[in-house]
Amino acid sequence: MRTIWKGALTFGLVNVPVKVYSATEDHDVPLHQVHEKDGGRIRYQRTCEVCGETVAYADIDRAYVDEEQTVVLTKDDLASLPAEKSREIDVVEFVPSDQVDLLTLDKPYYLEPDSKSPKAYVLLRKTLEQTDRTAIVRFTLRQKTRLAALRVRGKVLVLQTLLWADEVREAEFPVLDEDVKISKKELELSSSLVDSYSSDFDPEEFVDEYQKELRTLIDAKIEAGDTFDASETFAEADAGAEGGEVIDLMEALRASVARSKEARSAGGASDEEPKKRAGKKKAG
Repeated sequence: MRTIWKGALTFGLVNVPVKVYSATEDHDVPLHQVHEKDGGRIRYQRTCEVCGETVAYADIDRAYVDEEQTVVLTKDDLASLPAEKSREIDVVEFVPSDQVDLLTLDKPYYLEPDSKSPKAYVLLRKTLEQTDRTAIVRFTLRQKTRLAALRVRGKVLVLQTLLWADEVREAEFPVLDEDVKISKKELELSSSLVDSYSSDFDPEEFVDEYQKELRTLIDAKIEAGDTFDASETFAEADAGAEGGEVIDLMEALRASVARSKEARSAGGASDEEPKKRAGKKKAG
């Protein structure tokens, strides 16, 4: 796996350097648009609808468009925004794991310890397991501030980005408000049907039949010589930056606990501040 980001998990004064990896990958067979006649690759050009000129990507700006007007945002405009470039994954709060709505879960990432000793990493992992808590964190990836859930999967910490509350639609279906009568016998038969299908879930038992058949079709065409002499190459940009080292774990833990208690006794300021930093988190 290739590292896509480096930084440090922080909670209180504890600092856990980590490397971030994408936890999933797409195995769909890649298909491109080509000219049926000669197999030539079909490519799209960026054309201005006003002057008709083909525009280089470097000369393209962004714009906000509503019903009445267009606001052009240049690269300098966007660069002037206070974009966060922190290499820290900041723990906002620890919540009961069952409070994280599965509907809000988005892209998952694996976190690997990035220091000489994985003690702080293992401590955080065991703490989450023992308390049955999920850490809600905030971090910046590709110039976007993201909210995420930090949880445990086996021996690995998994960071899974969350949708913001206003990105989740409300399910408003009037038909579900109707009073539907379900008989006891119907429920018993339905439960019996569920029992007949009951099993332990093993994802490796399932395969993508469409992709399997698509690959078989492609291989058959190659074997039959039904191909064109054409090839394309693609390059992926590397990413990453250096993280920090853990400094006196026990002392950091003690200081963090003491600071939290002092803040609570002074009026609970420490409870409010993380939530202000997090912004919106929970879907309605």
